[in-house]
Amino acid sequence: MAEKLVRMSTVPHPELERWRSEFPILENRTYLNSCSLGALSHRSMGYLDEYQELWGTMGASAWYELWIGRLRELRGRVAELWNASPSEIALTPSVSAALSSVGSAIDYTRRNRVVVAELDFPTQIYQWMVKPGVEVVRVPSDDGIGIPPERWAEYIDERTAVVATSHVFYSTGYIQELPTIAAAAHAAGALFVVDGYQAAGQMPVDPRALGADVYVSGPLKWLLGGPGMAFLWVKEERIRELEPTIASWFGARDQFQFNAEEFHFRDDAARFELGTPAIPTMYTALGGIEIILEAGPRAIRDRVAALTEDLVTRLEGAGVSLRIASEAERRSGIVMLKIENAAEVVARLAERKIIVDHRGPHVRVSPHFYNTLEENDLFMAALSGAGARAGDRGV
Repeated sequence: MAEKLVRMSTVPHPELERWRSEFPILENRTYLNSCSLGALSHRSMGYLDEYQELWGTMGASAWYELWIGRLRELRGRVAELWNASPSEIALTPSVSAALSSVGSAIDYTRRNRVVVAELDFPTQIYQWMVKPGVEVVRVPSDDGIGIPPERWAEYIDERTAVVATSHVFYSTGYIQELPTIAAAAHAAGALFVVDGYQAAGQMPVDPRALGADVYVSGPLKWLLGGPGMAFLWVKEERIRELEPTIASWFGARDQFQFNAEEFHFRDDAARFELGTPAIPTMYTALGGIEIILEAGPRAIRDRVAALTEDLVTRLEGAGVSLRIASEAERRSGIVMLKIENAAEVVARLAERKIIVDHRGPHVRVSPHFYNTLEENDLFMAALSGAGARAGDRGV
């Protein structure tokens, strides 16, 4: 595997490399798999220590005296990250739970179509497939990588209740031009729902500016907070018109009155919350979001883009076939390599302490702001010795 193109010598925001010492996994691994699971930080581990100490010393009183306040703090941090109001933020157990709650609030009797992309993550599509009487319409992709934003208007009409799609496609890293899709959805009177799981944390996110009515993400990946929770943003103007038909104690107004005789939803986005929050994840998520805010979403985006372009240049120079957007501005920090024996290659790279992932016949590489050009070097050198067999071009 010989490289033919000259690679860059520096990436922007070298000051972000000071964060490397915050992530223990980087001490003995080349970790290029943040689109599957973000690296665990010392800060998040410190917050977990606080959780254990409070549980062990205060028991249930930690709920009322501290943990409820920490939940408010987390909503505030998510709101800060997304240029939103805390009243627009709900904390849910998962994206599935968030979408289920929002989806239950929609009347499908007059409008029964939900328009999605064939490239969306299955969770985004399953929610609507199982609803009785709902017709799911998939917008196709000609190249299997992305969808021209103007194409969406061809599939959205007066029968459309919801347009639901991804900010970044998980299997290609393609960044969608959401405002154009939002305009088509709103022109037809449809709700625009965005899955931002592969976007938030690796790029700036402002759901209102993107034209979303609902935006959902979570701490698992680029936000560095681990599994067990999702973040739901609902546009202030939409909250009261969306009344779910599934509910929980945490979504009730005056929840600590314990009134089982009547139910009233909260007036803010917390009406969509379902069940007792995962307090350990609340703590790890706080640590991750604090780091993202301190590092700066714009700086993170610039650095991730540069590391991604370095990988793309080197891989293309080595003759590796890539499944990514042709335009750099539509590329995120997810690089898909078409390799016939992808799972085998990922396992061999892991033996060399290089952590990446695979999806079908593709090795998936995802640098975050804490990665470096030197780690790209290590990956490229190890790929040559990992026995990769190309899908349709030489490796």
